[in-house]
Amino acid sequence: MYKAVREAVRVRVVRALMCRVRAARRDAGMVTSEYAVGIIAAVAFAAVLYKVVTSGQVQEELQQIVGRALSGGA
Repeated sequence: MYKAVREAVRVRVVRALMCRVRAARRDAGMVTSEYAVGIIAAVAFAAVLYKVVTSGQVQEELQQIVGRALSGGA
């Protein structure tokens, strides 16, 4: 009887694990359209970030920060 219970538990555990593996495979990764939207969003963010960093005011602030760092913080 003990063997039968142990076998039943083992079968249930294996089934549960297989179910989780199958579910993970179904949801693993993006489809092509999701990749495209992700790439477009990343490029748009990079363009905005580039515009901000290359603006006159930000460039002046960055130069001041670098200058202070190189002069020892004085």
